[in-house]
Amino acid sequence: MSWITFWRRKAPPVRPVPPEEPVQRVTLRVFRYKPEAVDPPRYDTFHLQARPRHTVLDLLEMVRLDHDPSLTFRHSCHHAACGTCAMRINGRERLACVTTVHDLLEEGPGPITVEPLRNLPLVSDLVVDMEPFFARWAQVALPLVRSAEPVSPAAEPALPPTRCENCLECAACLSACPVMASDPLYLGPAALAAAQRVLEEPRDADPARARAAADHDHGCWRCHTAFECSEVCPTAVEPGERIMRLRKRLLWERLWHRR
Repeated sequence: MSWITFWRRKAPPVRPVPPEEPVQRVTLRVFRYKPEAVDPPRYDTFHLQARPRHTVLDLLEMVRLDHDPSLTFRHSCHHAACGTCAMRINGRERLACVTTVHDLLEEGPGPITVEPLRNLPLVSDLVVDMEPFFARWAQVALPLVRSAEPVSPAAEPALPPTRCENCLECAACLSACPVMASDPLYLGPAALAAAQRVLEEPRDADPARARAAADHDHGCWRCHTAFECSEVCPTAVEPGERIMRLRKRLLWERLWHRR
């Protein structure tokens, strides 16, 4: 066998170059607000050239680069791992870094409207103050890092399909919750889901503190079971379902102590 024949046999197959995605005109409506401005909040419209794979975060960066450098928004990881870029896109809470132009145009024609999260203090444009959200989370005191005991694979217990540790703390559930708009003292879906997780597995946490934070009129009993929080959760933590499990546990504990 000659070296030419050997080289021909080992050469990798030539892959066809994928066709270039078509560029299309996209209309982006962005909520604008500056605390120092005299003008009231408004919507600015931008006409952009985008490809279907471009994300809403890409569009916002195009606006900053080519149209208005004063536009403010948050972003960090660009791959749905941090939750920083959560905002309302076409009326629904989503992560801007993974919501594509193709996805939005599949839902229907029209402009892409981008707004800040609801139920949190507005700072500037698409940026909200996350301090009230983290203050609610702190009431439950679920540690960010919890110790793990080594176990053999055979003895490892079956874990639930979703864990509250998956929560990105993006506050999308807080924005989507209809109760938050009417009750500023409501603990909120994320913190209540964390409380349920603490009672389910109190490793390195304080179950009594989590129970006290959740078991009152502005806690899990205030939930109206709309499940909007679970609908918008980007990591399938299912806070609505966890609140229902939390209610069931607290109710059982009350009945058991009365016996």
